[in-house]
Amino acid sequence: MGQGGSTGIIRQAGDVHRAEIVRPSKLKPGARICFVSPASTPDRDEIVTRVRFLEELGFHVDFAPHAFDRHGFLAGTDHDRLDDLNSALRDPDIRAVFATRGGKGAYRIADRLDFDAVRLDPKPLVGFSDITILHLMLMRQCGIAGIHGALFRDGNGGADLENRDALRRMLMETGSVIIAPRSSEPTAGLTTRGKAKGVLAGGNLDLIVTAAGWALPDMAGKILLLEAIDCYPGRVDRALTMLRKAGHLDGIAGVAVGQFLMVEPSRGQVIIEIVREHLRALGVPVLGGLPIGHGEHPVSLPIGGMAELDADAGTLTAEY
Repeated sequence: MGQGGSTGIIRQAGDVHRAEIVRPSKLKPGARICFVSPASTPDRDEIVTRVRFLEELGFHVDFAPHAFDRHGFLAGTDHDRLDDLNSALRDPDIRAVFATRGGKGAYRIADRLDFDAVRLDPKPLVGFSDITILHLMLMRQCGIAGIHGALFRDGNGGADLENRDALRRMLMETGSVIIAPRSSEPTAGLTTRGKAKGVLAGGNLDLIVTAAGWALPDMAGKILLLEAIDCYPGRVDRALTMLRKAGHLDGIAGVAVGQFLMVEPSRGQVIIEIVREHLRALGVPVLGGLPIGHGEHPVSLPIGGMAELDADAGTLTAEY
């Protein structure tokens, strides 16, 4: 285990944090799901494969009108992408919204979601990467829980059946998921000691920083989820420095660290030490090595609901 952090301390969010959680209704067999592209254009063949996975589970799947549009590096204009997402959020027949992919661009429309429609009829949003900012904004404005993840593939191009089945349970059942670290993940050495309870919030580091000041919810009492891609030492250091010095991480209960993908693997340990320095200064329990993010065989997990981080036992338990 790494050094620093808390020892044998349970940090827990108060009842106010639990009261703020809005859980979408669970899906029933035959429910309609809509794929939208709030950020970049997806690969059509990849999405068709994911649709088949969902149809095998008994769902009916629709595509938003502009899901495969291309407008520079975006999946259509801001207006079209926003209209697709808001239409899905407003449609009472659609019971869950899946992002086709992340990429870039969801941050351009996050402040213009139809929050009244979300409050009236909350439904789960499934996505990660750039979609992190939508999760954060929906949590900030509506207190709604979602799912950080996707229908991931296995190493042979088929469905990752374990993740698919876990995703089905998150959408259709009530319970909790327990995620354990992998020693092969570079962030595994960040683990300290202690326990923390609170709402799980966060996701991709770049988007957390992008959200700061306008889309990031109050993080006090919450467990911060961190994962990152395209990691350079300076990039990671700047991001964490900004979040700390601006006070955005004040009062957090703990940190769950997922996959950090290094641009230059030879400098990976430098980046881990940078992260360690910043997290140590927070003085909270840290659990690293979680298979969450852009790396090999990632898993999906509920976000925006209550979670318990146990660095001593090496588990992250999230309610859905």
